[in-house]
Amino acid sequence: MNHRPPSPTHLRLLPWTGPEGKPAHLVTDGTATPLALLADDVEDQQIETAVVILGLARPMLDEAASLTTGELRFISRRLSESLTDVLNIAEGRGRRIPPYEEAP
Repeated sequence: MNHRPPSPTHLRLLPWTGPEGKPAHLVTDGTATPLALLADDVEDQQIETAVVILGLARPMLDEAASLTTGELRFISRRLSESLTDVLNIAEGRGRRIPPYEEAP
């Protein structure tokens, strides 16, 4: 009996970049490998961090808030980083959703 490992059929965008700053991918057969589970955990942490940052930023951006230019730049950078993380997660998860089947 010949037992071959499943062939790689999925390309997953990982929630971190490679050493050169380029997107990192995982080639897998779609099973829950340790690296895939780690990526799931990192994505969950990134989403949770984005929720916290947004919650902290809202009062800082209120009309009555008086922030310095440096403070505004700081919160803008944090919001930008979190939004980038969440958009990357959405892109990666969107790639894993099977497309709609065409109607006959």
